[in-house]
Amino acid sequence: MKLLSPRLFSLAVIVTVVLTCTGAIQAQAKAKQDQIYSKKEISLAMERVFAWQVANPVETNLRNNNQWARAAFYAGIMSAYRTTGDKKYLDQALRWATERQWKLGERPRHADDQVAGQTYLELYLLQKDPIRIQTTRATLDAMIADPKPGREDWWWCDALFMSPPVLARLYKATGDQKYLKFLNAMWWDTTDFLFDPAENLYYRDKNYIGKPNANGKKVFWARGNGWVMAGTVRVLQYLPKNDPMRNRYVDLLRKMASAVSKVQGADGLWRPSLLDPTEAPVPETSSSGFFCYAITWGINQGYLDRKTYTPVVKKAWAGLNGAVHPDGKLGWVQPIGAAPASVNFDMNQEYGSGAFLFAGSEMYRMQNRQ
Repeated sequence: MKLLSPRLFSLAVIVTVVLTCTGAIQAQAKAKQDQIYSKKEISLAMERVFAWQVANPVETNLRNNNQWARAAFYAGIMSAYRTTGDKKYLDQALRWATERQWKLGERPRHADDQVAGQTYLELYLLQKDPIRIQTTRATLDAMIADPKPGREDWWWCDALFMSPPVLARLYKATGDQKYLKFLNAMWWDTTDFLFDPAENLYYRDKNYIGKPNANGKKVFWARGNGWVMAGTVRVLQYLPKNDPMRNRYVDLLRKMASAVSKVQGADGLWRPSLLDPTEAPVPETSSSGFFCYAITWGINQGYLDRKTYTPVVKKAWAGLNGAVHPDGKLGWVQPIGAAPASVNFDMNQEYGSGAFLFAGSEMYRMQNRQ
């Protein structure tokens, strides 16, 4: 056997050492990157976003007497509590609900004014003090007694997050089937009105049906569809297993999960206009948080294929973490609106942080199912 010359032998040793070191560095980098998916790191990320948002309320919400944007944040806080059991989330939700005297907004039929009921009902299910749901129940009872079609009362797709989960929780709290009957009738009438079966996505409202944008693309607002997917999940959480409509909700979740996964950005985040990323070529975190939440919940419950969708949610969670400022502020949140719009890293809204907590709560649960 021919021996290598000293020079070639030294070169071979150097190459081996370099390759070994490179492999070790790459392995360390991957291990560090994968830390964000550990329960510890997920919990820490949720705590940072929660703490910053509580300390920095978006005062523009005060122009909305119902404070729906803040109510969406508190729904996320309760999701974080139910997942982690960390009492600081529960204490903060109780403080907020008590300060609001367990009241809804001023427009009794408007879904935005009802979203706070989600938190009130979950707090009621922990301690059944009737005062916690008195206003919520009376408001929805009056609406049910004087029904209108879904497309009239829930005429914009965001409404499917705001009110339906309240009705599902009212059923859980009372056992009264009227809440499910009303919920199902309203939901599917709104869906018949706003859902595009060709794209498996919802128009925000009738103003976008059949009206392409400047680039000739259908307009499907990312956050609007995020609201719907999150609402679907939050209905399914309390819809009885034998409800005749349950499979229809599951089928909707599957269709939308497939549709949005196809247009996920390379950075893991979605753009404000789902079918035209050039309309507003920037990431948007409130929609991304809701998509991550709904798809991860579907995986955790066995409704969505784990192999297919785990890469989607892991990429989304990485993107969401990258949108958090060092102090815990979540950026890239599109302001209150009704259509795709530009956004920047400094923009923040409380519903965005709520979506982050929702996503984190299910990513945390996923670690229990690995």
